[in-house]
Amino acid sequence: MVRQGGAAAISQAGRDFLLRLARDAIAARLDGLSPPGEVPSDPVLLEPRGAFVTLKIDDRLRGCIGHVVGVSPLWLTVRENAEAAAFRDPRFPALGREEFADVTIEISALTPMVATSPDDIVVGRDGILIERGSSRGLLLPQVAVEYGWDAANFLDATCRKAGLAAGCWREPGTTVSSFKAEVFGES
Repeated sequence: MVRQGGAAAISQAGRDFLLRLARDAIAARLDGLSPPGEVPSDPVLLEPRGAFVTLKIDDRLRGCIGHVVGVSPLWLTVRENAEAAAFRDPRFPALGREEFADVTIEISALTPMVATSPDDIVVGRDGILIERGSSRGLLLPQVAVEYGWDAANFLDATCRKAGLAAGCWREPGTTVSSFKAEVFGES
């Protein structure tokens, strides 16, 4: 079993299961049904792990919700976050039945957070969590690549997401943590 930054890698069968589970959870909610309850046998999917589910329509963000820290088995985290991304992302109205067929789903399964130096951030490999007081901002590794940012711009954007000033990552009292993500989605 290959490990990704402290977490076991997800097999193709596991990825397929999680993507189907996310889609089925959203469909069940649209139909007024209970979410799917099939518990996988793959031990990697039973490990507590943080994960984000991102929904897009025509390559535009339509919802993204996740948990940074693994408190539930990965499969359950994905199921809950798929529903949340579709119906509870405060940036968007609840997903409508007419939009569902156009949605593509992407899952980011996270490794554990580690405190890091801003100098050690690698664009495309690392996601970032910045904390200062009660403010927290997180950006997934793929965000910096999508926007063509270098490490400093990635750190600045994470500060702004936390509601802080760009550059706050350079100041004492600001904590920078990084993580890796195994990212996969529907084509």
